Amino acid sequence: MTAQDWIAIASIITAGLTMAIGSIGPALAEGRAVSSALEAMSRQPDSSNNITRTLFVGLAMVESTAIYCLVIALILLFANPLLP
Repeated sequence: MTAQDWIAIASIITAGLTMAIGSIGPALAEGRAVSSALEAMSRQPDSSNNITRTLFVGLAMVESTAIYCLVIALILLFANPLLP
């Protein structure tokens, strides 16, 4: 096996680990945010529109972390600067 083969193998493993580890945090945070929002809406039904709007903005910010991990994984797989 050449050095390029080892770099390709390491890139594939690293991309998989990036997606696996990078999606754990956002998944837990989104679950906690939705749980809190549903609890708040059940306590104050009149404020549900405001809570929902704030929830979606927060979820978009949390999801950006997973999207960044996806971008890094795609760069490692398809645009790796270490491979010719």
